[in-house]
Amino acid sequence: MKYLPKEISKVEMVFGGDMEKLLPKWEDIPNEFKEGQSKWNKIQSIWFFEGLSGDTDFIEKEGIDGQTALKHLMAIQSSWEPKHEHKSAAVAFLLSEWFEDVKIPGKIIDT
Repeated sequence: MKYLPKEISKVEMVFGGDMEKLLPKWEDIPNEFKEGQSKWNKIQSIWFFEGLSGDTDFIEKEGIDGQTALKHLMAIQSSWEPKHEHKSAAVAFLLSEWFEDVKIPGKIIDT
């Protein structure tokens, strides 16, 4: 796994962190995430546009600290720096790298 979650401060979670350290390069993101049709893109879109309830179930992959990963992703989501297309593709890609599944109550996410 090339990308691992990084520790994020509360300020970075709210205002975005250093995108040079947090965001995969555009060319490193697989096309399926750039095209926006994966299950992970749908999860990212719901998170960005609607928010996620506190009972959303993030099932992390072995060796991943779920809280660190979520804070890392929140810092990307809240940043104004990257273009939206890059940000959404990156979050979808990193979700797929760090989590086995994400279950959002009341939402059916096709795989």
